[in-house]
Amino acid sequence: MKNRENVRNVLNTLFMLLALIGVVVYFAFPAHHMIGLAIVGIGMVLKIAEFFIRFMF
Repeated sequence: MKNRENVRNVLNTLFMLLALIGVVVYFAFPAHHMIGLAIVGIGMVLKIAEFFIRFMF
């Protein structure tokens, strides 16, 4: 149980960092919109994994 909480916390932290970095890249570097979207997309995959850990296990 404690291990699952730690994994969820790490995934949430990584999601927040990737979302922030992705938004900064998206708006700060107009020529690199796709890279910013890709970073946010990777963060969303981590958030979905955290969601499944929370509700499925």
